[in-house]
This record gives sequence, structure tokens and C-alpha cells, in this order.
Amino acid sequence: MIDSESAATARALTVFGEEDHGRLLAALAARFHDLDLAEEALQEALLRAVETWPDSGIPRQPAAWLMSAAKNRAIDLIRLDATRTRNLARLRIEDELRPGDHQDHATQLDEDIGIAEIPDERLGLFFTCSHPTLKEEEQTALILRFLAGLSTVEVAAAFLTETTTMQQRIVRAKKRIAVTGIPFGRPGNEQVRERMPGVLRAVYLIFAQGFTPATGASRHRVDLQDEAVRLARLLVTLAPRDTEARGLLALLLLTRSRAEARTSAAGKPIPLAEQDRRVWDSRDIAEGLALTRAAAGEDGAGIYTVQAAIAALHAEASAFADTDWVQILVLYRMLYDLDPTPVVALNQAVVIGKVSDPEAGLAALEALAEDRWLLRHRPFHIARAITLEECGRPGEAEEAYRAALACPGNDAESEYLESQLNDLGS
Repeated sequence: MIDSESAATARALTVFGEEDHGRLLAALAARFHDLDLAEEALQEALLRAVETWPDSGIPRQPAAWLMSAAKNRAIDLIRLDATRTRNLARLRIEDELRPGDHQDHATQLDEDIGIAEIPDERLGLFFTCSHPTLKEEEQTALILRFLAGLSTVEVAAAFLTETTTMQQRIVRAKKRIAVTGIPFGRPGNEQVRERMPGVLRAVYLIFAQGFTPATGASRHRVDLQDEAVRLARLLVTLAPRDTEARGLLALLLLTRSRAEARTSAAGKPIPLAEQDRRVWDSRDIAEGLALTRAAAGEDGAGIYTVQAAIAALHAEASAFADTDWVQILVLYRMLYDLDPTPVVALNQAVVIGKVSDPEAGLAALEALAEDRWLLRHRPFHIARAITLEECGRPGEAEEAYRAALACPGNDAESEYLESQLNDLGS
């Protein structure tokens, strides 16, 4: 019985991790104005759930139970720290404690409220982490770490940097928030406009990490994709006239629509050209296309709206052979004017090969071969390998696949690359 109750507890906490972790962490951070305290308190509440739920049973409102337990633990930690204790009066939380045991308090709260009544402070924390006092890389790292729930290792992989370097960056950013007194909570309308680009970029990176994880066994992480879409919807609600917020939501929906077709039953990646488009999610496509058409005609259209337009052309093609590569190349050139990054240049080079021929695509790829960032970017080497195969140069394609394997990437992708190497060697 204990084993079955432990398994039920594990399942309940997994659901919590996918649906409510970010929301509770943001609520705690907003309440106590301390990211470290919020994370430590929530982690200890989760450990307490693992220890007590198998015997006492899963609460009717698990998230509310965890919120109460984390809040009480945070107050305990504040009382044990002289510096934090000075904040008690300012935060006006001392008088919120009810008499009695913390477990009784958590149980009582569980009966009183549900997750819907816990304030959703995620957007406020987004804008806190996007304060202009913080460097751009610090902003994104904090959002990925505390709002997307990625580990420091995963955040480092997303930035193609060392874990220790990322850990130091996150520590410096949190210290900067504390020292400079960056306020927690939603800013005013003018500040929202100023910080929105950084917030949109972070949501985009959360989705990208879910669509193609930089580490781990899985080809994709549905939880991160869905969380990014939820956050994008929140941003559209907050700023309904922001064209790029709607463009980002459109892009995420159109990209997510292909998620199930990207992987075989055995977990092997399926290239876009070989995907069964009947598996693409028609609801995501319909909503994404409508958002794209509306956003594309507005003055505020930028990098996310242009990418959404590219994704829309893929979604509208009934087969890979019907893809309008000429128009996609036009859009990539527009995108490069707006965002001249190595990744955009790489994608543009690949499309040149589709519009012209593999030799032209290879020439465009070779022109990027001196870029040090791309040399550590697995998709660059995969694109070279595929193009070299199309050009009838299997020996060089094998070298490119080996270079791809040497770059960071998830295990499913690595297995695919190994199978490609085996095919070339057979």
C-alpha cells in the first residue's frame, strides 16, 4: 500500500511540476521579494510532500497545500536569518501566521482555497527578471531558471556555456536584484513596453528548449512547450495591442503543431521532409494562421511575426514538395535584416539550397564555416552533412556528422546521428 501511495504521490508531484511549479514559485518570490528564499522554501515543501503524502494521503488541493507549506517554511527561514528578519515588518507577513502546527495550517488552507485563488505572479516575475539594470544574458538566464524551471545545467546548455559559468551568472543576477532593490511585481504600461522584447525572447527560448532540448534523453519536452504557449497567451492578455506578442504566440502554436510528427514510435527523429502532415495539430495551425495573418499586416511586425509567417508557409503546404521556398527565402532575408544572427544565416543558407540546388546551399553553408558559435552548434553540422550527401560527397558528410556528434545535444538526436553514420559506412 505504501508503495502505491508513494507512486501516487510521485504522479501528483509530476503533474504539479508541469502545471503549477512556476506559478507557485512566482507567487512566493513576489510575496517575499527573494528568489533564493522562494526556491528553497518550495523545494522543502516538495520534500515534505514526498515524506508525508504517502501516509496522510494526497490533499484535495495539492498546489494549495504546497503553497501553504512553502510559505510557512519561508517564514521559518526568515526568522533564522537576522538580515531577512528585518524584512518581516515591511512585508507584513508576521501576522499572517495562524496558531498551531504548520501541517495543520497546510491542511486547513487545503480545504479553504484552490490553485485558482493563488495569485498568478508569473508575469510580474518575468518583468522583474527583465529589469534594465540586469544584463540581457542575466535576464534570460533568470527567466529560464526560475520561470521555466530549467536546471542550471539545462540553462548552461541552452547558452552553449559551462555550467559553472552559468551558475556564477545567475548568482550575480540575483545579487544585483537584491542590492539594487529591483521591485517585484508588474510594472506600469511604459515599463511593460520597454521590457517586452526581453520577455518575449525568454518565452521563445523556453519553447526552443522544449522543442529541441540541448541535453537529456528526450527529443522534445512537451511540458516546456506548453508552458511557453501559456506564458505567451498571458503576454497577449497583458498587452493585446503588442504585435510581436501575438506574432510570438502564432509562431509557437504553428511550431508546436508539428511536435507529434517529429518523432517515431521508437523515439527516432523524423526530418521535416519525411513527416506525416496528417499528424500535425489542426487546431494549433488554425489559431496560428489567424494570428499570423493579423499580425503580419501591422506596423509593429518584427522578428517573431516574420518567423510566424515562415512557419505559416510550412503549415499551408500540403506536402514538403509543395513548400513555397522562394517566399520563405524572401522572409529569411527580411528576418536577417531585423536579426542578423548566425542561426538566421544558417537557416537562410539551407533555404538557398532548396531554392537553387544543393551545391548553392553548400556554398552558402561554407561561407559560415568560420563562425565560432556555429562550429559549436549541432544543427550547422547536420545541415552540412545532409547537403554534402545531396552533393554526392559521402566521405565529407561522414566527417560533418561526426562533428555534429561532438557538439552538445539531446540523446535522441545523437542516436539519429549515429544511425546516419552507420548508413554511410554500410
